[in-house]
Amino acid sequence: MKYAGRLAAVAVAGALSLAACGTDDNTGSGSTTSATANAPAGNDAGLSGTIQAAGSSAQANAISEWTKNFTATNSGFTLNYQPSGSGAGVQAFIQGTVAFAGSDSALKDDEPAQADARCKTGKAINIPMVTGPVAVVYKLEGVEGLQLSPKTLSGIFNSKITKWDDPAIKAENPDATLPATPIQAFHRSDESGTSDNFTKFLEATGGWPYEAAKAWPAEAKGQGAKGSDGIASSVKDTEGAISYVELSYAENSSLQTAKVANGAGEYVELTPESAAKTVETAEIQGTGNDLSLSIDYATKTPGAYPIVLVTYEITCEKGLSAEESKLVKGFLTYTASDEGQAALQELGYAPLSGTLLTKVRSAVEAIS
Repeated sequence: MKYAGRLAAVAVAGALSLAACGTDDNTGSGSTTSATANAPAGNDAGLSGTIQAAGSSAQANAISEWTKNFTATNSGFTLNYQPSGSGAGVQAFIQGTVAFAGSDSALKDDEPAQADARCKTGKAINIPMVTGPVAVVYKLEGVEGLQLSPKTLSGIFNSKITKWDDPAIKAENPDATLPATPIQAFHRSDESGTSDNFTKFLEATGGWPYEAAKAWPAEAKGQGAKGSDGIASSVKDTEGAISYVELSYAENSSLQTAKVANGAGEYVELTPESAAKTVETAEIQGTGNDLSLSIDYATKTPGAYPIVLVTYEITCEKGLSAEESKLVKGFLTYTASDEGQAALQELGYAPLSGTLLTKVRSAVEAIS
């Protein structure tokens, strides 16, 4: 596939190992070490120090590429990013062991209060930084261009549709020769913002009977795999498999991707451009520099692919140590720059643009 060679070069296992300690240092003192700022924040050369971060595996390829580019002109800078999943990342941030968390869902329920307490003198903010289109991936020999509606997807992942030649699937794919192969539906076994967003989509459009959440509902059954790389590997190795994973991982593993019906009933192929059309209609729910978004999963925008997730970098607007705030602000200034966002498209993500990107830059500038 188009992105496979480049993604292989920045695979999580290698490129994220800029330093080996990850987030295993839970002493609280490991968040930043030996930080000195010899130049302005951003990709201008001179930032020096180490920060710890953790969370979303959906953005791991983006973090790898950004870190490689940023350290090319900030040679003393090190980012240890642990792609432990959104839930684990948020908890690490709340516990104070990382300077920022990547999460495919904004803080919710009791998390904002806990995160604000961690920031002490300020509040925690959700800064959208990566748009990761979620692909419905499958392995079914001889079947290309599979089309699936939200209702049918809900039936598949709720273990109600169990064979590939089920009448519901055949009705949506009248020209396909569908085998009687059993469906092997895989879901994330770890708490995941990808699961949260995928089940939000099903809940909003397909009659999903469970509450959307980072943790997969046990009642829905299916087979679990850990992390985005685990999902990609499981689908690649299993005939009759189906799952959901970020486009960058689907591209990297050369997986078949299905067209998904949007709110207008149009079956849309997943591309960064078709996903961006859905993100462009998202509404900001947060206040001030908290930019949590509400996504319309039932979008009727022509050509809009409806299953998208936005990965937030969750950090303190105020309340990090002076060293941490300088390093986090410098790195995120780069990721929100034209150069940083342009680097995403070659990795299968959809860059931010327009008013939202302007607000993101303002939020990053407010970190102190």
